[in-house]
Amino acid sequence: MPIRLLPETLVNRIAAGEVVERPAAAVKELVENAIDAGATRIDVVARDGGKSLIAVTDDGCGMTADELVLAVERHATSKLPGDDLLDIRSLGFRGEALPSIGAVSCLTITSRARGADSAWSLTVDAGAKGQPQPAALAQGTRIEVRDLFAAVPARLKFLKASRTEYDHIADCLERLAMAHPGVAFTLSDGGRGGLRLSAAQGDLLDARLTRLGALMGRDFQENAVSVTAAREGVTLAGWIGLPTLHRPTAKHQHLFVNGRPVRDKLMVGAVRAAYADFLPRDRHPMLALFLDIDPQEVDVNVHPAKAEVRFRDQGLVRGLIVGSLKHALAEAGHRASTTVGLATLGALRPESAGETDGQRDGGFTPSPLPYGRSGGGGGSGGSWGGSWGGSYTPAAVPRGLAERSAAFQAPTQTGLPPLQGRLSGFGNGFAPSARPPEYRTPDPSAQKPEPPLDSHPLGAARAQVHTTYIVAQTREGIVIVDQHAAHERLVYERMKTALLEGGVKRQALLIPELIELDEPSANRLLARSAELAELGLVIEGFGHGCVMVREVPALLGQSDVKNLIRDLAEELSELGDALSLKERLEEVCATMACHGSVRAGRTLSVDEMNALLRQMEATPHSGQCNHGRPTYVELKLADIERLFGRR
Repeated sequence: MPIRLLPETLVNRIAAGEVVERPAAAVKELVENAIDAGATRIDVVARDGGKSLIAVTDDGCGMTADELVLAVERHATSKLPGDDLLDIRSLGFRGEALPSIGAVSCLTITSRARGADSAWSLTVDAGAKGQPQPAALAQGTRIEVRDLFAAVPARLKFLKASRTEYDHIADCLERLAMAHPGVAFTLSDGGRGGLRLSAAQGDLLDARLTRLGALMGRDFQENAVSVTAAREGVTLAGWIGLPTLHRPTAKHQHLFVNGRPVRDKLMVGAVRAAYADFLPRDRHPMLALFLDIDPQEVDVNVHPAKAEVRFRDQGLVRGLIVGSLKHALAEAGHRASTTVGLATLGALRPESAGETDGQRDGGFTPSPLPYGRSGGGGGSGGSWGGSWGGSYTPAAVPRGLAERSAAFQAPTQTGLPPLQGRLSGFGNGFAPSARPPEYRTPDPSAQKPEPPLDSHPLGAARAQVHTTYIVAQTREGIVIVDQHAAHERLVYERMKTALLEGGVKRQALLIPELIELDEPSANRLLARSAELAELGLVIEGFGHGCVMVREVPALLGQSDVKNLIRDLAEELSELGDALSLKERLEEVCATMACHGSVRAGRTLSVDEMNALLRQMEATPHSGQCNHGRPTYVELKLADIERLFGRR
């Protein structure tokens, strides 16, 4: 068969297959055009999931009759004034969307240019273009897409149910709304009300948080940490959720480059690296990050849907994201998300198969348990299931611990030891009845009086429950602390600090410990003996399949050396030989910290418990353990009183 040119209508339909794969893609292109046109309000109607009607109305700059004719021609655009594909400063730039949509539907464009005395309308039906006709419309543009894919009925078979397609449209519109908080958006199916977002006012960072709260929920808005950073002309801003506010999927991770929603593997990997020290591997943080970069340094023309980008300096972008997120999380201190306490309150509410007393008396309606905890006080403090975000929200959420913690963070204000100081001798053998040395006041006349214990953010220890949980009283409620999970984080942070300061101090064993392993495991450990020595663990070979431990990190105190060695050997088998321990330092330190922490089931004195609480207040990230579980739960007195009908 000889080579021939394809008909223009067929060419447009082929292009439409790449650009408009489903109704949501058509909505994305039309809304992006409206944003590029300077619209401050965009209204979207999607009937039957966008299959029968898509209508997008905006108050942007509009088009003249001559511009309408050009707008439906392929590769006609106003967005590349310099014809430079490396200098793209708008969301759209290819000039393919309108002709592609018109090739597979009945497309009607009605527009009135700013300052014009009349509007014009033009129709494209399955690729057949009409002529502009006078029409009635206020300033802006209205685009109607009827019977999408009617010209290619086979394509309709690949679409999902109308509700599913509508959800895809809503997700697409929400992402664009996050990036442009100054624009008001509405979405409906032509009947019942749908999404309604008013234009956010004020500072851009605060406006973004307001918009994110409307779309991602109140929990995120109340438990988000701001991120602002810049490096070599690249700026990063946005909001990230606390580590204890996470979800089972990455659906709530929103990434933007120059105002464009993207799904970039480099950025996703950087986020995962920043949170790797705080979250379980199967959990994902909630966040929205906005990266602004010189258009010359990023290529957005690498994917038909413009969902992927390519950076000229990938290392710069990755380093900026990882560094700024870790810094923001460190600034949050020991703060844990309020959702942990709210979910706990929901679990505490009385509930039975029948009617409760509260319901009979016109009281509250009990909430179902949004998450559960199974297992007792094991080595890792039990296992958590479900989402700690929780769906229960009381009438008013009091302010959390973080707002009161700043006054207690500095050693000069509280008399706390520096971060690298020893934690009250847990595992190091000081007498339980004695107050830890670092909390004694040698000269009362030279020191400010220490504030009452219950005025501290984590309060004063009152009891130990099941030799696993510390119950502390604050002036506004109570705090319940998992002693193993909390101390595990403290030991871990101290190990990292010691490594940064030149190495972990060692403690020689009076009698070296002999551990028998299978020969491959022993060989793996001995091959990494030099790296383990830098972490404070000194081992030697002692025959076939046997390892002798001479020194251990002093921070671990009286730890279970045998189980520690066996766990490290198992981890090394998973790491293989490709990576050094320094590259996987956090995982190794976390394993060692777990074995060197005060165990669940150990009885603690009041002084020991208070020492743990004070050190938590002075240690970053102490709101969650090394495995991503919360280390404490705060219950406000007002909420506890509501449990008993006092409020």
